[in-house]
Amino acid sequence: QVQLVESGGGLVQAGGSLRLSCAASGRTFSSNAMGWFRQAPGKEREFVAGISRSGEWIDYADSVKGRFTISRDNAKNMVYLQMNSLKPEDTAVYYCASRTNFYPTRSTNDYNYWGQGTTVTVSS
Repeated sequence: QVQLVESGGGLVQAGGSLRLSCAASGRTFSSNAMGWFRQAPGKEREFVAGISRSGEWIDYADSVKGRFTISRDNAKNMVYLQMNSLKPEDTAVYYCASRTNFYPTRSTNDYNYWGQGTTVTVSS
């Protein structure tokens, strides 16, 4: 069992930065791949970034590549999403997710555990 709690969301102007954090409980954290997803109002939840359980394999959605950075600290059971050069279209609820596999995927169906989400609002 893994419990996930996101934090770090807020209101920021376009071009600004935010750092999201995801705190995980449970002894299996280091065995799980982790992902960040987001859901804008009226839209489906979409993949943002994923990281393997070792941290060596990372994947990004094309829309955030070069602007967002995912990282993890297995000693602290933490996953992070550094978001730079934010755009109004990045506005969404951001979710942390965990799957019991080495590699992350881009499908929400592949993740076993989800956090409650943290809201990011980017003003123009």
